[in-house]
Formats: sequence, C-alpha cells, structure tokens
Amino acid sequence: MQDESILWRRLDAPGHDACRLVAESGGWRLEGTSVFLYGGVPAAVAYGVDCDNRWRTRTGELRGWMGARRLDLRIVRAPDGRWLVNDREVSGLESCLDLDLGFTPATNLFQLRRVALEVGQAASVPVAWLDVPDGGLALLHQRYERRSASEYWYESPRFDYFALLSVGAAGFVERYPDLWEVEAPDRDGGRLRRNP
Repeated sequence: MQDESILWRRLDAPGHDACRLVAESGGWRLEGTSVFLYGGVPAAVAYGVDCDNRWRTRTGELRGWMGARRLDLRIVRAPDGRWLVNDREVSGLESCLDLDLGFTPATNLFQLRRVALEVGQAASVPVAWLDVPDGGLALLHQRYERRSASEYWYESPRFDYFALLSVGAAGFVERYPDLWEVEAPDRDGGRLRRNP
C-alpha cells in the first residue's frame, strides 16, 4: 500500500482536518493537523500515531493549543498492555489495542484495518479514547458492523451516536454523519469539492 492522504471538513462546528498514512518499517504512521472551534475557542492540534504491522497502537503524540492552553501529550501503549500519558499510567485500558483521538476521524482507520471485517461481520472495539480538553484517556466502547464493501454501521453508546459510516479504499472514513465529511480535489482544476 502506498502513502495515502485525506482532507475532512467538520460538520458540527467550524473546522478541518488533514492527515496522511505513511508506511514505515514494521508498521504505519498517521500524521495530521486538526483546526477547529471547541466551545467557541479556536484550537489547532498536530498529531501523530504509530502502530505495528498488525494495526495495534504503539505511540501517539499531540502538540498544539486550545485558546490560551498549550497541548503537549505523549501516549504510549506498553508491550504489557499498560497505557501511559506523559509517563503517567492510566488504569482500566489494558483491553484496548487502539488509540482514538476524539477530535479527528483519522484514527478509525487503524480500528477498521485491525479488525478487518468481512461484509456481514461485526466486532466490539474498545478503545483508549483521548479527550483533548483535559488530556485524559478513557475507555470508550464502540461497535462496527460491515454492511457493504464501503459501509459500516457504527455504535458509540457513551455518546448516544449511531450511524452508517462510508469508508474509502484506503480505510479512511469519508462520511461520518453529522460530524465529518471528506473534501476531495476536483478533477478539473484542483479546486476542493464536497462529496455528495
């Protein structure tokens, strides 16, 4: 697989996110930047997540700001299953293999690649979910059911969110109803267009 990149437009608030997936020796790296309003406060966050060749998170880092507050986080999933944020252990996440950055749709790619569902299959995917405002990790229960080659039914009971996600060939979610949609280059002239 070659390197892939994507640009999303946020639907529930002003914002955009751009990221790319890069193949590395022994795994993959997701790199991106998200700019958005959070509670009326402008935010800009650069992020990176590394995973192994089986799509399991190894590390993540975030740098940026939310209004006057600076963000500088380093997240590690240790080989024994422990999760650490800036060298402080977070308990209760040992069952999680994935880091989910709550401010971007980018990290769903790792989850979908790792579980590799066939059409008609479903899986529960608990993740270590990062809440940007407080910089804390928490357990988030999610469920995916593959409905077609490019559609997954998604459930996140904690947020009372249930939707049919559209996923592109690279594995990025291209339509996250009411939250995100992909913007892609127009074939004639390179201008951005909204996908239907």
